[in-house]
Amino acid sequence: MAYLKKSIWMTIVYCVILITGCSPYLENNEIEEIAPVIFWSLDAAEEGKLEATTVVPPLVQEKKRILTMQVDLLKQSGKGFNLRYYRELKVGQLRVMLLNEELAKKGLRPIINTIFTDPDISQRLYLVIVQGDVKDYIKEEIESQENLDYFLYRMLKHYERKRQGQLSIVNLHQFMQKLYSPFSDPILPVFKAENGNFNYEGTAIFQNDKLISVVTDSDDEIYQLIVNDYYLKYLPIPKLSVVLGHVRTNVDVTFSQDLTEMNFKVELKGRIDEYQGEKNLNDLDDLAEITNEIKSHLETQTKAFLQKNQEWQTDPLDIGARTLTPFSRPIEKKEWREKWRNMEIKVKYQMDLEPLINIQE
Repeated sequence: MAYLKKSIWMTIVYCVILITGCSPYLENNEIEEIAPVIFWSLDAAEEGKLEATTVVPPLVQEKKRILTMQVDLLKQSGKGFNLRYYRELKVGQLRVMLLNEELAKKGLRPIINTIFTDPDISQRLYLVIVQGDVKDYIKEEIESQENLDYFLYRMLKHYERKRQGQLSIVNLHQFMQKLYSPFSDPILPVFKAENGNFNYEGTAIFQNDKLISVVTDSDDEIYQLIVNDYYLKYLPIPKLSVVLGHVRTNVDVTFSQDLTEMNFKVELKGRIDEYQGEKNLNDLDDLAEITNEIKSHLETQTKAFLQKNQEWQTDPLDIGARTLTPFSRPIEKKEWREKWRNMEIKVKYQMDLEPLINIQE
């Protein structure tokens, strides 16, 4: 009986240890001896190696240091950084991963899987594609911008929270969802590091885990309107000398029964914030004419963007998921790719624009 009680007691203690996450291998988490990491930058190096870069320490009144090393495997960088810095670096506060464009073209699946399965790394980690030499940019800026790493994180978080339809902000969880979806492909924001600037360039479109193309300017604005946030604070159309403001869209997609044709309908609401053309917006006929010109322009741009994705065999818009209907067999990925590549596309915009000034009838 005493043996039974002892066994029960030991079982309870063991369960409590498991529930509380205790481990026989203790980690040193004394604040004085650890340093959190806010970002990592990864670049392709010679002989198939990775070049990892970070800045230490974040948010501490010490002179900033740039740590860079070449490794064969991503996890080696964490170990190597710890051997070069007097504090142990912790990735629990890792919030931004900067990935070089050339590295992304080779495929990101091994890197993404590694960081996704790390229990210390948050799934809200922001992923960013970088054009140019980010290490040189950091070296230039770290003297004048002491909290550069935290600044990058706050910028991304601001645009994610405000959802102003200007940047394609993507976190690790969102990237993984699209990467393993049978109907869609991932996207990531692209920034260019050059001459002391870190500017948003557009949206990187992937085929599975490989970067295929970067859409910029008007193509990126179309992407924001029809799939990302369905909103743009400003939509400039230089060709028509007009700027639309506070543009919101609602998208409806229908297919023919045999999936040979797609009707892409966009309801657009906004206002004319600026007009530098020759038409008189006080005149109802001129207003109707400029509205039709905007409508025709957006239909042409949207169709061209969709056709580019057909050519690239990419689906960043999750169009394949729209083929799913109740009580029907889900289309397989290979079959969908073939259907999507050859599908006829029809685009139609319905416009509701407020004029720049009040019109008196």
